[in-house]
Amino acid sequence: MSNTIIETNFNFPNQKSVYKGKVREVYNINDDQLVMVATDRLSAFDVVMPKGIPYKGQILNQIATKMMKATQDLVPNWLVATPDPNVAVGHLCQPFKVEMVIRGYMSGHAAREYKLGKRTLCGVAMPEGMKENDKFPQPIITPATKAEMGDHDEDISREDIIAKGIVTEADYLVLEDYTKKLFKRGTEIAAARDLILVDTKYEFGKTKDGTIVLIDEIHTPDSSRYFYADGYQERQDRGEAQKQLSKEFVRQWLIANDFQGLEGQTVPFMSDEYIKTVSNRYIELYENITGDTFVKGDVSNIQSRIEANVLEYLG
Repeated sequence: MSNTIIETNFNFPNQKSVYKGKVREVYNINDDQLVMVATDRLSAFDVVMPKGIPYKGQILNQIATKMMKATQDLVPNWLVATPDPNVAVGHLCQPFKVEMVIRGYMSGHAAREYKLGKRTLCGVAMPEGMKENDKFPQPIITPATKAEMGDHDEDISREDIIAKGIVTEADYLVLEDYTKKLFKRGTEIAAARDLILVDTKYEFGKTKDGTIVLIDEIHTPDSSRYFYADGYQERQDRGEAQKQLSKEFVRQWLIANDFQGLEGQTVPFMSDEYIKTVSNRYIELYENITGDTFVKGDVSNIQSRIEANVLEYLG
């Protein structure tokens, strides 16, 4: 669709390199700052869909910005400025090659593994007798190795991360501590909006001076799963699906259309009408998660808008 941003090819002053992830494109400015552009690409089952979702990048960027500011007293983060609705600028960091996934409820990937009979995920035991979407006695951390664009992230245990030297034990203890603190705060923020933060992932990096900081997105519908708190227990008692705020609705649509990112499967056709419903759902997510009315950015020429705003900031 013409009013989306699928990829970028900027050439900013003092630009050293560009990293293109599944959704974000990151420009290295003078080995000092990073300009992170949130595109409208949609990723599910670690596969990037062929069409963009209008306003998705803006929504993710603005939620992440709000959540970074709401947690900066707990955990230092990389963010310095947001000169454009789709852009965050921050400190250059060396990312850790793991995603810190934390789960308060047995949902999504954990539930799918549980249904296959598995009772251990990433080296962490899951109790017997649980139903999908039940709350864990305590949140569990189930890390994943960080994949490049288009590749599948893989579950990995804390022990393997340390044994393989992916992260030192000292640094991993900090990542675990930060993950627990962020999830607790995220749970409190969600509860104030009558939501349940079900599970989420955090990514971290090191600045030049060796400080471990939170990077990338936080508590967005792409990185997190939310349930509506109202009626949660009643739905569990009746064995009904939970009413949720996340991109799980996209995953379920793909599953219903015989796609789970497996070899030989083809991404189903997404009509413009379906794309519009996904965009509207993301706007709904934004307003429910933040409590703010979503203000659409000017999408008449997103590339030019972003370039002008970033150049003015770097000025």
